[in-house]
Amino acid sequence: MTREPIPHWPGRMVGSVHVRSTPEGAPEQAVFVHGLAGSATNWTDLMDELKDDVTGHAVDLPGAGHSPAPEDGDYSVAGHARAVIGLLEHTGPAHLFGNSLGGAVSVRVAADRPDLVRSLTLVSPALPDLLPRYGPVRVAAAATPRIGEWFIDKLRLLPAEQRINASFAMVWADVTAVHPVRLRDAVEELRWRDGLPYAVAAMIGSARGIVAEYFRRGEDTLWRCAARVQAPTLIVHGRHDRLVRPAMAAKAARTFPQVRLVLLPRAGHVAMMEMPSVVAAEARRLIGETRLGNAPVTG
Repeated sequence: MTREPIPHWPGRMVGSVHVRSTPEGAPEQAVFVHGLAGSATNWTDLMDELKDDVTGHAVDLPGAGHSPAPEDGDYSVAGHARAVIGLLEHTGPAHLFGNSLGGAVSVRVAADRPDLVRSLTLVSPALPDLLPRYGPVRVAAAATPRIGEWFIDKLRLLPAEQRINASFAMVWADVTAVHPVRLRDAVEELRWRDGLPYAVAAMIGSARGIVAEYFRRGEDTLWRCAARVQAPTLIVHGRHDRLVRPAMAAKAARTFPQVRLVLLPRAGHVAMMEMPSVVAAEARRLIGETRLGNAPVTG
């Protein structure tokens, strides 16, 4: 019988954002950044795997999870990056993890504040792709003015269970592998968020933020940020990712200066939730290399 998942880590406000942390005591710090429509709880199981190696802090991005809406209403990738930088200034230099939108945010943080990022682990990062998949096309539709508000309002008429099941079916390679407790947790969190007055604005604003990055030009694109990252980097992609093409991992491997790429044959878009022990083993290797002053290499 599959063991019961652990409870989600306790949370508190750190500055303007809500953060869930593992107990203090590990020798180094780590910060975890979730994806679009996610929250700090996406990292619970991976944080458990790594709790003896790092003291983990999973942030709810502004307007997501239990974090309030940002005072300036800025849900852009740069706005989210400022929130993560604020947390890193509180924790001190840390190992930075990001998934999907959180991966894009983490790339910008690592490029802009190399002094705060000891290593960078990206799980299916949402870096611009000229051939987006069906999922990103839906995100783009949700980000369209007026259409986005209509789309989200219609979606919220569906039962929370139906929305969560559809979401998990999109991001997991095998939705039958989701533990019932984690499904229940996600449904309860969604029902709670449905009652928040800023929930729709946060979702649409963050979707517009990542779509804007796909069309950005000039010296400040996410790919140019990736080329400036100084921290040793691990990129984890699932071969069954329906949102980010695994082929983008090859471009990432050519772009980040110090990088190791791991392709997981049985994972989807959220490998840290689907197979946390496998992702933890790879992350632990990177943390150990960073501690010794060694840089990872491609391959």
